[in-house]
This record gives sequence, structure tokens and C-alpha cells, in this order.
Amino acid sequence: MRHRYIIKKKQDSICDLIKGAHDAWSGWVCVLFVGLVTGVVAGVIDIGASWMSDLKYGICPEAFWLNREQCCWSSNETTFDNGNCSQWWTWPEVFSQSREGVGPYIISYLFYIVWALMFAALSAALVRMFAPYACGSGIPEIKTILSGFIIRGYLGKWTLIIKSVGIMLAVSAGLSLGKEGPMVHIACCIGNILSYLFPKYGRNEAKKREILSAAAAAGVSVAFGAPIGGVLFSLEEVSYYFPLKTLWRSFFCALVAAFILRSINPFGNEHSVLFYVEYNKPWIFFELVPFVALGIIGGMVATLFIKANLYWCRYRKVSKLGQYPVTEVLVVAVVTAVIAYPNPYTRMNTSQLIFLLFSQCGVSNSDNLCDYNRNFTDVNSAIEIAAAGPGVYKAVWLLVLALVFKLVATIFTFGFKAPCGLFIPSLCLGAIMGRIVGIGMEQLAYNYPHIWLFSGECSTGDDCITPGLYAMVGAAAVLGGVTRMTVSLVVIMFELTGGVRYIVPLMAAAMASKWVGDALGRQGIYDAHIELNGYPFLDSKEEFAHTSLAADVMQPKHNEPLSVLTQDSMTVDDVETLLKETEHNGFPVVVSRESQYLVGFVLRRDLNLAIANAKRTLEGICGQSLVLFVNSAPPQATGPPPLKLKKILDMAPITMTDQTPMETVVDMFRKLGLRQTLVTHNGRLLGVITKKDVLRHVKQMDNEDPNSVLFN
Repeated sequence: MRHRYIIKKKQDSICDLIKGAHDAWSGWVCVLFVGLVTGVVAGVIDIGASWMSDLKYGICPEAFWLNREQCCWSSNETTFDNGNCSQWWTWPEVFSQSREGVGPYIISYLFYIVWALMFAALSAALVRMFAPYACGSGIPEIKTILSGFIIRGYLGKWTLIIKSVGIMLAVSAGLSLGKEGPMVHIACCIGNILSYLFPKYGRNEAKKREILSAAAAAGVSVAFGAPIGGVLFSLEEVSYYFPLKTLWRSFFCALVAAFILRSINPFGNEHSVLFYVEYNKPWIFFELVPFVALGIIGGMVATLFIKANLYWCRYRKVSKLGQYPVTEVLVVAVVTAVIAYPNPYTRMNTSQLIFLLFSQCGVSNSDNLCDYNRNFTDVNSAIEIAAAGPGVYKAVWLLVLALVFKLVATIFTFGFKAPCGLFIPSLCLGAIMGRIVGIGMEQLAYNYPHIWLFSGECSTGDDCITPGLYAMVGAAAVLGGVTRMTVSLVVIMFELTGGVRYIVPLMAAAMASKWVGDALGRQGIYDAHIELNGYPFLDSKEEFAHTSLAADVMQPKHNEPLSVLTQDSMTVDDVETLLKETEHNGFPVVVSRESQYLVGFVLRRDLNLAIANAKRTLEGICGQSLVLFVNSAPPQATGPPPLKLKKILDMAPITMTDQTPMETVVDMFRKLGLRQTLVTHNGRLLGVITKKDVLRHVKQMDNEDPNSVLFN
């Protein structure tokens, strides 16, 4: 009606024409703003997190606001050991000690732990005091919100501020978590806040969901520098209902956000992510076998992770542990820091570790992973394949330890009461696995270059197998197994790495990992957490395979009274008593108690507001006034004037008969995003089915506890 009114007024004057145009493009303007703000916030978070992460190792005395890499830009030395230059002071040097030795090592160790503890404590305390909703990843809740549920305050301004600051602190504390999932939550908060500037979106929950879908795409776009991957992620993983219009808006929003982040240039290297690599090697056909094998192992590791993490989260809910959220974060932070420091691969930032595992060994690489028996005579010549030196074997052992440590740490970290994402740890687990497999394959090709497997590709002496590519495929496999994404995952991975020719290996690994994951356990981590928290979320991917009818599910059950309003025979007092005694979201309106023929449906909120307004503004309305939901009042003798509420009555509620199969009912709830539907028989009202009733019924049919849907 609003839309028709605007169209009709357009012809009247220039002013109304401009108003009409503004209304038409307000959707695009809104997503433009969301993209701009998301890009800026992401840039700030990236810069802050990299600076605070480096604060654990040392400081730049000339300009304390620079991180290690920026501090070394002004240096004119040609080689740095471990990325340290003379401008960058490690903590032992600040206390006038040398860099190497036992004393300095202990000082560095202590500083690492103290900083980690401080960052984690601050993050958890902020969440506890100001925004309890800022904990966790946020993607399960956003899936629930986009499926048509409202969680008050979940996308508010406090959540936005605390989540942004908290995720910087949590990442800098060296905990085993990423900032990718929270980026989606942050972007959705921005989308929710900015939609209130446009009444068309702020006042209409259904329209607001379109903006939130676009915001989720922008969140992934800035987290990975992958705009198209973000749009596909929103489509495949987060959104419930995704029409073409939303697709175009998400595309535009992701584009703007990526563009802004790229112009802020948080890492100073032209890329929006820390671990960008470029390969140009073709892969051999036979390599699909180890790629699929990586997919299978990835699916197994992911299932192990999901099962263990769920077990721990359940234990946290029922035990005393749940009462001490900040203490738990502190304990996890201290244990992580103490165990992580001695191993150089777990000591470094997770994003840097992924970059190291993805990268190729070249002339400039001085890490142990690249300790091959090669002599670089000519920089431009192809890298020859060579035997692994002792450093590589040492590195592999350290990586195996790192893999076990990261897996265990992430199980205990994900789901605790600080902001934490899951993408980076999953990528890291997979990259470690893949790199180890890649080194094994490379040595196989070096020792037996002429066997038929390598089809003569490796007999020339050039390096024909890239271990970094295996790391990339392994990373995709574990992430795919944990979240059960396929299309968006492959696109995100090749946007991350710029390797378009590796789409087939990535697809093979992602598919294998998804199949193995689905065979070993039904749900991805987000769906599992939705179920664990009892959110009312009807999964649109699953079939309803039972033969029950609507009459079996509706409330009230047989012979119980149904709370209804009549169209012209109840007084204001009767209505207020009904509102006090029940907690329903709305009430069906019937012709009379005897006939029970359905007239319409009225929402509790509207009823409360209408009665309060009438008492305030209309003369003579009192407890004895009749409440009318029809136009013509029944002839009445003397008495107070009636209260007419025809305006707030929904004359076209969604109804179905008592013989409708539950399969159809569930489908209607999914596709129309319903909250309740009315059940009739020959036009007479029998009962109501709410979304919770449907969820409880699905749980009962699957022999699970129906009371686990607790969110009200």
C-alpha cells in the first residue's frame, strides 16, 4: 500500500517525484553504505590485529604504532633473520639483553604469555560486561535470524563495537581462532544498524533480511578478499531465502566492501589477505589420487573435530564450568601460550603459518621447510627437484606436533565466551596435513622419477610437484568437512590463491570431504551449534520423511480449550484477561464461541497497543466496552461506546485443513518463513501450529528430546 501511494503521488509534483526515486533506489544506497562501512571496519580490525599480534614479540622504538613488517620497511638491510631487523627491538633487547641465549629466551617466553593473557582477559571481560551476544562465531545465530526468527539485540550497536574490538584482542592473544566468522556477524550488525536510516527496510523485517543477506556476503568478501566467494557463501550457507534481487545487491555490496578494503591496504602488499600465493605449475593427472585422499582425511579430521567440540560444549552447558566464562577464556589462553611458544610453527600467527605452508620454496625462503639440497646458481632458472635436507624432516616433525596441538586447542576454543571464528584454524589444520603429504609426494617423485605414475613429467629434473598446492587442497578439504560448503568454498579458495587452474583439484577434495563428512555425521558445525543452542531453525536442506498429519501436531490437543477472540461479543475486560492469562504471540478471531468459524488473526502486540491507545485517546472507552472486529455494530441498548479494531485484524491468515500431511506443513513453514498457521475443518477453527510445534514434532519423530528447542 505504501508503494502504491508513492507511485500515485509521483505525478503530483517534482518533490514527490524525487521522493519516489529515493524510495526506488534506497535499497542500493543502503547496501552501498553497508559495503563502505564494512570495508573500513575490516581495515581497522586487520591493522589493529596485526599490530597487537606483533606486540607479543617486541616493539618498534622509533614509532611504536608500527608492526614488525612496517618497522622494517625503513631498514636498508638486505637480509633479516626470522623477519627481525635492527629497527625492531625484541623484548629482551628492550631490557638491554642480547637477542639469543637462555636469559633472553625466558624473557621472550614470559612476555609472550603475559601479553596473550592480557589480550584474552580484556576480550572476555568486554564481552561479559557490555555485550554477551558478541561471543562465539555468530554464523549459527545469523542463519537463525535469516530464517525468520528475531533475537533482540543480537545485531545491535554494542554487539558491533565489542565484537570488533574483542576479535582484534582474541586474535592477537594467539588463541586458536580466526576473525572470518565474526566478520560476517560484524557486517550483519552494520547492515541492521544502517537499515534504520531507510524506513522501508528498518520497519519491515522481511525487507531487512535482504540487506542482512547482502551484508553477510560483504563480511566474507572482506575477510578473505573474495567478493564472489562471499556472495556464494551467503547463498549456500547463510541465507534462507535468496531471490535474484538479493543476489545482485549482495554482489554490489561485496564489490564495494572489497574495493574499500583494497584501497585501505591493511597489509601494505596490495592484497586483502595475509596468505596470498600465486602458482603457475600445471598438475599431473595422477595427483588427483592424493587430492581425493586429502579430501577423505579432511572429512575425517573435520568429523572428529565437530564431535569433540560438541561434546565439550555440551559439557560446558551442564557443568559448573559454564558459570565462569572469563576464567575459562583465561585458562585456555595461558595453556595455549605456554604450549605454543616453544614450537616456532605454533608461535607464529596462524595466518602467517598458512602463508608459509601455501608458499613455494624459492631463493629467498630461509625457513626449515625449504632446507633442500639445492644450490641456486641462477635466479631465473627453474627450481630443480632435490632431496630433502635434515631441516625438512625436523620441520615435518614440528608440523605434526603443531597439527595435534591446533586440533586440540581449537576443540576447546571454539564456542567459549569470546569472539572466535573457525575458518582460519580449519584452513591451518588442512594446510599442515596437505604440506606433509606434498613433501612425501615430492620425495617420491625425486627418488623414482621414471615410474608410470608421473607419466614422464618428473624425469626432466625440474620441480614437478608443488607441496604448497597440496597444502591448499588440504586446507579446502578440512574447511569443507567442518562447514559442509562446496561451491562457495572452491571459489573462496581460488580467489584467495589466484590459482584458477587448480579448480578441479579443489572441487575433487571439497566433494570427497563433504561426502565423508555426511557419511560420518549428518551436520556441519553451524547446524550442530544451532541444534545445541536450541534455536528454532527449520533446515531447508533436509527432507521430512514421516506420515503424520496436521491434526497430530496442532495445539491444543483434543478436548482442551483454544484461546480465541470473538468478532463482536467480548468486552475490553475479557480481552485483557485473555492477554494476562496466556502468552501466545497472537489470537485467532472467530464468529462466535458456538460456531467457531474463522474470521482472521490478530497479533498480541497490535492488540495491546490498540487498547492502550484507545483508552488514552477515545472518550468513554472502559472495561465494559465491546470489542468489535466487524464494521457494523450489533444493535445494543445503552452502554459505553464500542472499540472498533477491524484495522488490526489480518483477514488473510495462512490456514490449512486438519488432514494436510505434515510434509506439506513443514514445506510451507520453510518456504514462506511462517511463525504460525491456523488449522481448520469444514471452515471451523480447530487449532494452531507454531514453528516450535513443528520443530518439537520433527525432534520427536527423530527420537530426540523435544524439549531441546528452548529458545522463546
